[in-house]
Amino acid sequence: MTSIVQPSASPSNWENHHLSAQPNPDQLDNIKAQLDLILLAIEAIANLSSEAMLQAATELNLESMISDRVSLWRLRQSSPLRKGQGGRKKLDVDEARALTLIICHLAKQQNELIRRAVALLEQLTEQNREPHQAALLGNYLDTFQNTYQERMEQGDTVSTEILTQLALKLLIDLLFYGSPQGVRRLWLTLLDRSLPASPN
Repeated sequence: MTSIVQPSASPSNWENHHLSAQPNPDQLDNIKAQLDLILLAIEAIANLSSEAMLQAATELNLESMISDRVSLWRLRQSSPLRKGQGGRKKLDVDEARALTLIICHLAKQQNELIRRAVALLEQLTEQNREPHQAALLGNYLDTFQNTYQERMEQGDTVSTEILTQLALKLLIDLLFYGSPQGVRRLWLTLLDRSLPASPN
């Protein structure tokens, strides 16, 4: 795994990481769900464990917010899509920013793998073939779908087709989140997608 040195991250210098824009409280529930799904995607494509996420938190100097597996689990459990209520905490804005940095850090580390997976997807799409026909994409989709169904409240009622579309969209997004402007791109995407739809 490639080691990437990052500048120290803390609430005092979010602006240095392009994270100064502030969501309103109504946006946070949606942001929690999006962050958890993106983490699920990177877990599935790279077979990452919670230890890899904690290591990323350490490398980014975010141990004060995410110090151990329990704190990481409670943050991810704050997604409104998750099963169960036990242990759920309220995600605050700084914690959302911290998870944003961790996602982009991991996406950079896994950039070669993610790029290969997206290239395979493009190739199969051009050939009008199913993504499952490539082992890398097939394993990713199976892991994403199984984990989604295991963890999410409505997991058993979402069709395989919808989960496949979601997983492939998140995979392509990860390619951009691992780019030099990935943190800014992800944070602005989270804010934009969490806005209520405009009435027609």
